[in-house]
Amino acid sequence: MVGRPPVRYTQSGDVNVAYQVVGENERDLVLVQGFASHLDLAWEQPELARMFRSLASFSRLVLFDKRGTGLSDRSVGVPTLEERMDDVRAVMDAAGSEHAVLMGVSEGAPMCILFAATYPERTDALVLYGGMARSTQAPDYPWAPPADGLVEAAQELVLPVMYEGGDIDIWMPSLADDRQAKEWLARYRRASASPDGTRLMYETFLEIDVRQVLPTLRVPTLVLHRRGDRVVNRRAGKWMADQIPDAHFVELPGQDHMPWAGDLDGVIEEIREFLTGARFAPEPDRVLATVMFTDVVGSTERAVALGDRRWKELLDAHDEAVRQQLATFRGREVKTTGDGFLATFDGPARAIRCGQDIVDAAGRLGVYVRIGLHTGEVEVRGDDIGGVAVHIAQRVSAHAEACEILTSSTVKDLVAGSGLQFDDRGEHELKGVPGTWHLYAARR
Repeated sequence: MVGRPPVRYTQSGDVNVAYQVVGENERDLVLVQGFASHLDLAWEQPELARMFRSLASFSRLVLFDKRGTGLSDRSVGVPTLEERMDDVRAVMDAAGSEHAVLMGVSEGAPMCILFAATYPERTDALVLYGGMARSTQAPDYPWAPPADGLVEAAQELVLPVMYEGGDIDIWMPSLADDRQAKEWLARYRRASASPDGTRLMYETFLEIDVRQVLPTLRVPTLVLHRRGDRVVNRRAGKWMADQIPDAHFVELPGQDHMPWAGDLDGVIEEIREFLTGARFAPEPDRVLATVMFTDVVGSTERAVALGDRRWKELLDAHDEAVRQQLATFRGREVKTTGDGFLATFDGPARAIRCGQDIVDAAGRLGVYVRIGLHTGEVEVRGDDIGGVAVHIAQRVSAHAEACEILTSSTVKDLVAGSGLQFDDRGEHELKGVPGTWHLYAARR
């Protein structure tokens, strides 16, 4: 039997992330749990420990506590999905995992979805259990509860009793009469996150929406959901699976939201069959990326006024400043476009902040830059990129004013919880792109 592994630490930026590696199989599986976790106390729950050991029987299981929870650094503010992706990558690197199956449970599913779309070369497959692509109700997403209803339920039904385990009947109704399970849940919660940390994480949860990412996934995907799940409606899982190309959806009996409660064997066997029989996808040529177009405003007039030599010197200084910011924010220069740049980023918040610094750096040179951003699936063509997402970013850039960073609504939605602020620029038609597009200017 696999024993309890030691807790190790790795750094993700300036944050220390706690992780464990269970088992020695060839296939790596990274488990991204929902809400909060605690690597030490988790092993004290017999069924949760059994789930870890069962997964480790056919994988090398990697566990970790998200930043702000458990044994990882706690005073880190509100983590964004982008930062959580960084944490997974850091843990994988520390564990010596070049690529892995990602298993997202509940609120861990959206982050796994975003990671798989952004880093398909590091994602062998996805397993999503009890997950959702969006947390709250929308006109085209009617089966989720309205945001105000979720807030009211949390304030009145969950938060007053969660640190006593009094809400166990919501999350794990099959264990509602188990006194030891209730006591463990209370200790687990108290050790995993403080009330203030829980409140901040819950506010971020209410803003989750990765629906537009689902069609871009290109990895084998299994979606599991229990029919009577009291926390996340099963239709959220079914709808999510329908949007992911070739995803396999399995509806399981039961009401428990946590996979290890109730019929754990049924959950494990579905995962085992999916992974041991799957053929992993070939090296992808399509990835999710945030595309940036920069452009110098009034370049022709400036070139005429300055003359060729002085204009070339100024443009060289501008190019060097842009490249410095791209390097700082992990952007990838694809190519220059006359007096501008085409670049990609693995996270939209990072792209916005890079854009802000590019505008400032160019301004110090007396150059006014406008920037357009869009997140979508791009086609990798050697060192170049193509696809609709590139055209959209270029068209968005064309609507930007001098010193403005203009984004599509997709970018705005994906940076929820990052602290970035936007001004509404209304609906626009983008030349050559069907429909109307809502654009937003990132505040500086």
